[in-house]
Amino acid sequence: MPVNQDLDLSFLYEIADGSDEFIVESVGMFLQQTPELLQNISNAIAAADWPNAASAAHKLKPNLGFFGMLNSQALLQDIELQCKTGTPDAADVVQKFKTVNDNITVNLAELERVKQEKEAGL
Repeated sequence: MPVNQDLDLSFLYEIADGSDEFIVESVGMFLQQTPELLQNISNAIAAADWPNAASAAHKLKPNLGFFGMLNSQALLQDIELQCKTGTPDAADVVQKFKTVNDNITVNLAELERVKQEKEAGL
């Protein structure tokens, strides 16, 4: 699957109600937490530790929705559900996670740009 920048910040801007500080803080937390969660999922998948893969995926999913990454969120939901069965199709999980990871990596770069732009205006 190709990298799909599914970032949609309309929800974030709506609840920020003009507060660049809120946007900077929200994006900053996401930028800080997401790489670790992605690494946790990656490590769990590599070790075929399906319960931990499901748990880490579950923790990341709501954040993706908050930032409008609905395609990535849906793929992560599928990964979580497969891992919860205890006997997922490992190749499918690996491929879907690669797509999610690639998508989120592209989005993290864009979010860093947005954060810097908003910080410059404070």
